[in-house]
Amino acid sequence: MEQSTIWWLAAGIVVAAELLTGSFYLLMLALGLAAAAIAAHLGFELPLQMVSAAVVGGGAVAAWHWAKKKRPGDPSPRAERSVNLDVGETIYIDAWSPDGTALVKYRGAQWTAMHRPGVTPATGMHRVAELVGNRLLVDPA
Repeated sequence: MEQSTIWWLAAGIVVAAELLTGSFYLLMLALGLAAAAIAAHLGFELPLQMVSAAVVGGGAVAAWHWAKKKRPGDPSPRAERSVNLDVGETIYIDAWSPDGTALVKYRGAQWTAMHRPGVTPATGMHRVAELVGNRLLVDPA
């Protein structure tokens, strides 16, 4: 069996593992394995094939990690209405405690509401932005 075939099979196995696990980094490693297969097709010796796999695969992983780090964070799943039906509902807050929380009646029970850091608490209507544990994180409506 030729070396390029072994590299292509390894790339296919890594892609299959990515499909099973969902780790995008495995696709970057598969790019490195494909680069080694191409190097084998071009007639490079095994050490250069391995170096090309390491440089391309490792470089792709590092580049993806760096690019992902520079992006703003994805919103918390706790703030998505598709995950939590309380998100987007409105509540009335008539008083805030000195610790930045408020007791509110919501869905027939007492809940603790809290405001976002840096937001001055005000009474009135608020919209549930997220559930943090058993507390409602609210924004002014």
